[in-house]
Amino acid sequence: MSEPTTGPDRVRTSPKRTVVLDILAAGEPFRSAQDIHHQLRAAGQKVGLSTVYRNLQALAADGAVDTLRNEDGEVLYRRCDEAAHHHHLVCRGCGRVEEIEGPAVEHWAEKAAAQHGYAEVSHVVEIFGVCPRCAG
Repeated sequence: MSEPTTGPDRVRTSPKRTVVLDILAAGEPFRSAQDIHHQLRAAGQKVGLSTVYRNLQALAADGAVDTLRNEDGEVLYRRCDEAAHHHHLVCRGCGRVEEIEGPAVEHWAEKAAAQHGYAEVSHVVEIFGVCPRCAG
């Protein structure tokens, strides 16, 4: 018997992973593992913080969860519908996130890696600012 899966990316699931995904599916902005853990506990789920972290890391590795490192260095998570590589523009005021493409960044990263002989290169770009609603 094969392991259960969910969604088009065939993310491996478990009962705990399913409840984490359910919280993330609410469509709220990026949230910390601690926030997700608190929501699960408030909903009556008996789940430890380490289990939440472990499941979030597995979901991120499978591409089902998007991660963002905020300006304080904390890793935040949300369910991501965009399968292609992308970057984030994040409002410091309200936390609104825009998913953006960065062809110039992609070209620069590839060129810089090649100049130094690096292979299998990846990168993460987060841009922080204030959205029009918060600025207005």
